[in-house]
Amino acid sequence: MTNLIDTIADTLGVSYLTVGKLLASLAVILLVWLLRFLVIRVVVARTDDVRVRYSWRKTSTYIAVILAFFVLARIWIAGVGELTTYLGLVSAGIAIALRDPLVNLAGWAFLMWRRPFEVGDRIQIGEHRGDVIDLRIFQFTLMEIGNWVDADQSTGRVVHIPNGKVFTEMQANYSKGFKYIWNEVPVLITFESNWKKAKELLENIASQHAAHLSDAAARKVREASKKFMIFYSRLTPTVYTSVKDCGVLLTIRYLCDPRDRRGTEQGIWEDILTQFDSADDIDFAYPTVRRYDNRREGKPGTQPDAEPPGQPPE
Repeated sequence: MTNLIDTIADTLGVSYLTVGKLLASLAVILLVWLLRFLVIRVVVARTDDVRVRYSWRKTSTYIAVILAFFVLARIWIAGVGELTTYLGLVSAGIAIALRDPLVNLAGWAFLMWRRPFEVGDRIQIGEHRGDVIDLRIFQFTLMEIGNWVDADQSTGRVVHIPNGKVFTEMQANYSKGFKYIWNEVPVLITFESNWKKAKELLENIASQHAAHLSDAAARKVREASKKFMIFYSRLTPTVYTSVKDCGVLLTIRYLCDPRDRRGTEQGIWEDILTQFDSADDIDFAYPTVRRYDNRREGKPGTQPDAEPPGQPPE
């Protein structure tokens, strides 16, 4: 071994000590890589859960890099005092030259510590929305939803966002805490329609599509209330009544899974179209211009007084 080190030192033109450190460093890197490889092989053999595999793969990478860094630093720097001195000399330059990467590194530490979101969560950060598909030291990755695609469905684009954005941008998590979202379907009918019958039909339709989520949502609320100030007095589907310029607005409000909003809305609308098609006293309303004759169409109590004698009717 000594002869090999002497030969390498003579060939490279470096000292015997430097060659020894190089070989030791190579051995450390190979050993750490081998340990990580064995850990991943064990995890892959024992579970088919994609989330578990992903978590182990990322965690083992971080641990391997940190472990290798400290061991290599110990090999190349004689003592802790010298390491402290070295880090002190370069820290000021690093802070100036690598400001953004350091902020992103701090953002990664915040994500690992506080976990405002994790891989698999559906989130919105700033103007970007999507499913988190990767978390790295300097950036996280979203499978984008929304944008030019309606109803929170995927656009197919992968968006990379610097970790430092968690300190400066608003964050919303569709998946943590309550785990359900409220969705609303507005249905506008004419003033002449039987709105009470329409409301009853809509309540039945909403119950068919969303009532089964109420018990599960109640359990999630109880769990979330241990950590957040979350409470709801009513979790069952409901229909609210209001009046707009061109008709009576009946708004269905119901719970749904964040990833199933478009599917549930489609099912509700198909049932609404089917039910209203067979109801001859319910019509959809839309912006129109019409002439209204109060004497012929108005209620008796709202009729104007008789016209003065000799005056032509308006």
